[in-house]
Amino acid sequence: MKIAFIYGSPKTKDSASASLLQELKPFLQQDGITISDYNFNKPLLNEEEMEQLKDYDALVFGFPLYVDGIPSHLLNCLTQLETFFASLNEKDIKVYSIVNCGFYEGHQNKLAMEMMENWCSKAGLKWGQGLGIGGGGMMTAIKNVPIGQGPKKSLEMPFRQLANNILNGASDENIFISPSIPRCLYKLASEMGWRKSTKANGLKTKDLSARK
Repeated sequence: MKIAFIYGSPKTKDSASASLLQELKPFLQQDGITISDYNFNKPLLNEEEMEQLKDYDALVFGFPLYVDGIPSHLLNCLTQLETFFASLNEKDIKVYSIVNCGFYEGHQNKLAMEMMENWCSKAGLKWGQGLGIGGGGMMTAIKNVPIGQGPKKSLEMPFRQLANNILNGASDENIFISPSIPRCLYKLASEMGWRKSTKANGLKTKDLSARK
């Protein structure tokens, strides 16, 4: 079985989307399973990349939520792929997605997941399942925390279910997950991060509320 991991964040490093896809890999590593990585951090794909993707059994996308939807550069890539896949006569490819957002609530990713489902329909592919993950802003900071422990406790079972569905080519209901920490603590940590960035850029906390 051939699986393509598609990194849909515009970041080239320290991406929460990449961190989450890496968390999924150990659940998929079995004999006969090949996983290849593709970075879609650009607005256009070349012909060679699209030709390669048609030979996979499963496409697993990982990307961040941007304004309740799909990042624009990734949307351009999907538009290209939609035309390419729709032109193929025979294909049996399942699509899975892990969408993360800075909001605490995982269900904030619902609209972006529906967009991916609609894209599958237009491209003639089959929708498998999606995971909508809240608290994406802290994923790189806690990347060394084992999945299933601490703030990642709520991720283990959904990741196991997603991996099992990918390996079996199955479809299932989308799952939306929030961090395993109180919402108030997540908000506090986020605000501390903003203050740190503000200071590093020579600004003051009050500048965060400034209006032009």
